[in-house]
Formats: sequence, C-alpha cells, structure tokens
Amino acid sequence: MAESTTENTTASSAQQATIVLAGATGDLGGRIAKYLLQRGANVRALVRAGSGAPAIAALREQGATIIEVDFNNETELTKACVGATCVVSALSGLREVIVEMQTRLLQAAGAAGVPRFIPSDYCIDYTKLPVGSNRNLDLRREFAERLDKAPIQATSILNGMFTDLLTGQAPVILFKFKRVVYWGNADQPLDFTTTEDTAAFTAAAALDATTPRFLRVAGEVATIRGLQAVASAVTGEQFRLFRVGGLGAFGTLIKVTRALMPTTDDVFPPWQGMQYMHNMFSGRPKLEPLDNARYPDIRWTPVREVLANREQVLA
Repeated sequence: MAESTTENTTASSAQQATIVLAGATGDLGGRIAKYLLQRGANVRALVRAGSGAPAIAALREQGATIIEVDFNNETELTKACVGATCVVSALSGLREVIVEMQTRLLQAAGAAGVPRFIPSDYCIDYTKLPVGSNRNLDLRREFAERLDKAPIQATSILNGMFTDLLTGQAPVILFKFKRVVYWGNADQPLDFTTTEDTAAFTAAAALDATTPRFLRVAGEVATIRGLQAVASAVTGEQFRLFRVGGLGAFGTLIKVTRALMPTTDDVFPPWQGMQYMHNMFSGRPKLEPLDNARYPDIRWTPVREVLANREQVLA
C-alpha cells in the first residue's frame, strides 16, 4: 500500500513540478531529463552560456526549456531556479565542479526558495569510507557537509557502480582473455545499476516530495563468481577467475600508480578507477537497505541483459 501511495504522489506532483537540471548535456543528465519529461515534469536544463553541445538540440526537441547561465554567477543561477520544486545536479568534474559549482547552485536554490536538492552523487556509499580512500568520493563528502547545513531538503541517490562499465571500461570482465579479474574475496557482494535505471530512479525521486536523505538502489547485487557465471553463459565460452592479490597489495599498487602518473585534470584517471574498485572489493560501501521497490514502475536491468546486449552489438 505504501508503494502505490508513493507512486501516485509522484505521478500527481509531476503535473505541476518544475525541475531545474544541471548537467543535462551529459550522458546521465540527458537520461534524467528524458525520464522527467516522460513523467510530465517541466524541465529547465541549465547549460553554459554559448555552449554548442549537440545534446542541447535533443533536449529542446524532447520538450526541455534550455536556460543559458554563467555557473559562476549566483544571481543568474538564482533567477533560473525561481519557482522550481527541485534542483537536480548531474554535474561531473573535480573540486571546482563537485564542491564549488554545486555550492553556488545550492545557494541559488536556497535564495530562490526551492524546497529540494539532489546532488551529483550516483555512486557507492561514500559515507562508510575513510577519508582519503577515494579522491572523487571525498569531494562528494565535502559537498555533502555543506549540503547538510543548508536549509533545504536533500536527497542523494546511491547506485553502486554503473553496470554499463562492465562491458569494457572497467577492467573486471576481460572478454578477450576470458577472465574475470578481482582482488580480495570473489564472494564479496557488489552493487551494480545501469545508467539508464539510475536516471529513471532519479527522475522519480525528483518528483517525490517525501524522499529521505539517502536512497540506495542496485539493479543487481552480484559477486565476482556471479559475474564469471553470467559472462560464461552469455558468451557461450568459459570465463575463469583471476585473483591478482589481496586488498593490501591492491592499495599499494594504487599509491604507486598515482605517484608515477603526471598530475592532470582528468576526472577518471586509471588510479581513480582502481580506487573505486578497491572500495567495492572491500565491502565497506555496500548499499543497504536497498530502496528498489520505492517506485514500482521501474524495472531493474540485470547484469546478464547488459552483457547480452554487448554480445548482440558485436555480432
């Protein structure tokens, strides 16, 4: 009964809701915009003044209102936020973006009287990790401290790792070598959610005035052994496990890799991805309890389906 009530509240609120979306020209942001519009919300997509991003035309065609702003100008941001029911951030970057730019957006939302704010988290549970174990997540923790002091209702969406990364970007399932690589324990439960499902859930949460401080979802909770079985079943070839070493050795490798690499402004250098996997393999940021059932209309995509789609594309 509680689930249907939440669903009905979300559906009815969408009819008069105006959502301000920052980062709408990115992959995740564009998908969030799509689902918000499908649910009947008015979407104001904030884009950099003079931006020629190809995604802007697509957002317009779908029905979003494009608002050009200077993200360094709080007055412009405040004007863009007036009358909104929620500000959703899907911004990606380092400290200047995740901490400073989001802080300006937060202050603008507060000045405009916006009641709710969803920050750009979309990750494992960084609240359970020690400071210094992950640069990008430390930035989210730093912004969360500012967010929690603001007079606004905040909700972070935590989704584990994007399942899409298992098709090649994350060095876990090595299709060419028929290996599933890991450090530590092959039976450690890991949280995976597709970018698409994360966007659908975020859109529903943006239209739900009753959301708590954190919402945790996982399209599938799988172990390394589980990934091995799925990869073997989907490809029809036997994948084998390859344990590189323990977590202590992995931590040392990360430090060495980071020390040897030149300083760059890359958001996801190789050592950052390694930090994320180390965090997951440790089990510390495991998401619980899961809120998958909060919006019953969302169908969660399993790992098997993501890997099967990869095989179809390659065929």
